[in-house]
Amino acid sequence: MTRLNTDPNIDAPDDFYAALLAAHEGKTDAESAAFNARLILVLANHIGDREVLEAALAAAQ
Repeated sequence: MTRLNTDPNIDAPDDFYAALLAAHEGKTDAESAAFNARLILVLANHIGDREVLEAALAAAQ
């Protein structure tokens, strides 16, 4: 198992955050929630490791 990396690991995190906010612009609350769900599933698929994903779920609690 690969461990869940909770250390800062995103190049230009402020730029990514701005892009994330921009992706939500013009969306209703329901559309934003659906976008977030799709994004989570895409990233979970990329990670692929069930134990890491479960650790992420626990960390987000």
